[in-house]
Amino acid sequence: MKTALITGITGQDGSYLAELLLSKGYEVHGLIRRASTFNTDRIDHIYQDPHELGARMFLHYGDLANSEQLVNLIYNLKPDEIYHLGAQSHVRVSFDTPEYTGDVTALGTTRILEAVRRSGIKTKFYQASSSEMFGAAPRPQSENTPFRPRSPYAAAKVYAYWMTVNYREGYNLFACNGILFNHESPRRGQTFVTRKITRALANILAGKQKKLYLGNLEAKRDWGYAPEYVETMWLMLQQDEPDDYVVGTGEAHSVKEFLDEAFSYADLDWQEYVEIDPRYFRPTEVEFLLADASKARERLGWAPRVTFKELARIMVDADMEGLGLEPLGEGKAVLARHGLNTIDRALVNPNGGIDR
Repeated sequence: MKTALITGITGQDGSYLAELLLSKGYEVHGLIRRASTFNTDRIDHIYQDPHELGARMFLHYGDLANSEQLVNLIYNLKPDEIYHLGAQSHVRVSFDTPEYTGDVTALGTTRILEAVRRSGIKTKFYQASSSEMFGAAPRPQSENTPFRPRSPYAAAKVYAYWMTVNYREGYNLFACNGILFNHESPRRGQTFVTRKITRALANILAGKQKKLYLGNLEAKRDWGYAPEYVETMWLMLQQDEPDDYVVGTGEAHSVKEFLDEAFSYADLDWQEYVEIDPRYFRPTEVEFLLADASKARERLGWAPRVTFKELARIMVDADMEGLGLEPLGEGKAVLARHGLNTIDRALVNPNGGIDR
């Protein structure tokens, strides 16, 4: 039985990756931060009491800011694979907390790499890099495109990317960078723009919300479906040699287009509900990200299945279901057509979360 350690296991990608690895027979360990309240909603359905016979998922308290903790955990677990997904990952928030973002997102990666090196164990390491690293770089962006980060988050991810490359080349670690372009799902955090839109739409349909406040509607992103993207993380660590891969659909759409798809699916005109709030604009904007994922297609044999329109419908249906509304129905049909799992019941915070 292979053993995997996932940082950020309670996040969108971490929860889907944990499901994937468990389905492949892995023993899965997750790093979570200690807090007065639990934030494990995304993995509650796969969690087992560690005292139960046959339990294969275990959670460990830890912090990416604590080197000693990480060294001890990695040395004791000796995982076959490490998937480093944990980070302060909200781009807009990184402008408000640049030092914290650098400490956790950049140096947190170094701490794990150094823990692997000092432990002397043989493990395969995956670093969750980001398309935000390309920033203002010309499109389409591939593994050979120079980085031009436009946020503290992106700059921290660039640092983490190059540290991964340096540990691979300097210490012969099996270390890969997955440069994943935007990938969404019903488990996406509620302050990320796609989920903010579909959650607001469900609230509007339920009569609980009247307006949706957004920032730059012209920004274009390459959006895919998160459960498909975590498959590439696993595939990268199954190769004979470590390498870096761009993952995306090769199509770009604006925030305005996502609004169109989501609201028209519910027969509503988004312009009647959306207002622009300057606080949601970034000090430095990233206008256009578009993936050239030909290397991942050729070497990993991977290609996305869920389209942009289908993604919006999956998320709208899930948020409606999460509020107790009858889903419009196309979301489940999409997943059935692609042979994917039944639609997620979206994770709805009754208090609405922090609107950022």
